Amino acid sequence: MLRSGPLLMTVSMALFAVEDMFLKSAMQEISVGLALSAFGLGGMSVFLIWARLRGQRLFHPAIVTRPLLLRSTSEVLGRLFYTLAFALAPLSLVSAILQATPLVVALGAVVFFGEVVGWRRWLAIALGFVGVLMILRPGTEAFAATSIFAVLGMLGFAGRDLATRASPPSMSNVQLGVYGFLMLVIAGLIMIAVTGPGPLRGPRASVELGLAVAVGVLAYTSLTAAMRVGEVSITVPFRYTRLLFAMILGIAVFGERPDLMTWAGSAVIVASGLYTIYRSQRGAAPLAKKPV
Repeated sequence: MLRSGPLLMTVSMALFAVEDMFLKSAMQEISVGLALSAFGLGGMSVFLIWARLRGQRLFHPAIVTRPLLLRSTSEVLGRLFYTLAFALAPLSLVSAILQATPLVVALGAVVFFGEVVGWRRWLAIALGFVGVLMILRPGTEAFAATSIFAVLGMLGFAGRDLATRASPPSMSNVQLGVYGFLMLVIAGLIMIAVTGPGPLRGPRASVELGLAVAVGVLAYTSLTAAMRVGEVSITVPFRYTRLLFAMILGIAVFGERPDLMTWAGSAVIVASGLYTIYRSQRGAAPLAKKPV
């Protein structure tokens, strides 16, 4: 179980990077709000059909509990600000800021779930944060106003992940998917209310949104499953892999050209992730008794 969490998280991050690629491309044709609400509606429809085929009720009593309300609110804020960020800034830069999420989630796991995180694993996570700072270079033009949206989105995603961990086991991943994508529809409608629906320039956006939905459903399912198995402090560092996938897609699809410092920071993040894997494999058995 401990190993399945990191694997699911890595798969989820790769899929989310592909989803972001399709959404960013679609938002060159339609507005951010329209893309987000259409994407959320498509994903919600898939999970609704999935829930009905499995004979699961659409309304679960837990939806009105504090963890689920917190999850829904965090989902709206995370998606709203993150989507706005990568619509306005390079995909690789926004994904780099997102890599601070494990730090927030790991701290929350200690505070709210009482998980034990030893100094070596903390050091590895902190090293990954140093790599993120190498990419961002605060105080320079690399940390522009659009980066603030990415930071707010990152905080929203961290809250969502922690609330997902606290959601009742009786609530299935499919049901969580329905509510999660519903929050995307709400986030998109908020954007439309503020900025308007925007122009429609061509049919390409519809195809890209359809592909984003297909990939996003798989990504969302993998992420939810990852946060519900294993230990949070072991699983969340694998979010760092999203940066690598996003950089590859940013270069190949959008012609982004990360500089040497960005590559160096990415190498630091990868090194910290690999060391975290090593420590989790060595310390999985005695983890419940003492820090690793």
